Amino acid sequence: MQATAVLPVKRFGAAKQRLGGSIGEARPALAEAMLSDVLDALARSERILRVLVVSGEPAAQRAAETHDVEWLDDPDDAGHPEAARIGVAAALEAGEACAALLPGDCPLLDPGELDRAIGALRAGVVGIVPDRHGTGTNGLLLAPPDAIAPSFGPGSCERHLELARRSGVEPRLFEIESLALDLDTPDDLTELTGVLRDDPGRAPATAAVLAAMATSPGPEG
Repeated sequence: MQATAVLPVKRFGAAKQRLGGSIGEARPALAEAMLSDVLDALARSERILRVLVVSGEPAAQRAAETHDVEWLDDPDDAGHPEAARIGVAAALEAGEACAALLPGDCPLLDPGELDRAIGALRAGVVGIVPDRHGTGTNGLLLAPPDAIAPSFGPGSCERHLELARRSGVEPRLFEIESLALDLDTPDDLTELTGVLRDDPGRAPATAAVLAAMATSPGPEG
């Protein structure tokens, strides 16, 4: 099976609020860098045939154009589930069999791991990719694209499993290590910084921003 990737992306100025003051004014640059690394990974995927970036953020539109993928406007910026539905509607309109709803803040994404998961899908299956805590959802693989309505947010992993059961499709958990770590909390930032300190080539744009943050003076200079 092959899929259309849908990336709902918040406006960069509003992104990563739960990180608090740990990244300060670097928040937009970090969000843009992570998106760039995700798009680079998707370009190397053999099973992703189309990429849709859904966002009202101008820099996300520029990133989509730079990576030669499609951009769908999300003028209301009403939230992750609503943006995901815009992308799902576009996939359905094109008659596509599978949509992969993916985050723009998992810069460690390994296209090979994603390809193996998509290759294991069949019609009537919802693949749910949990976060590293096992409670959130860092990816939804939907065959067909409207198999269930996305319901991201706290506790979404179990919620997506239940939605699949109620919809009469088969729910499957896919443990994709490179999608397990997204960036929501200071602990996530510490973990990601450590990974990229040891292997910056995994997500070069993100690694560069984190390195610059580490060497820049604090608020008191």
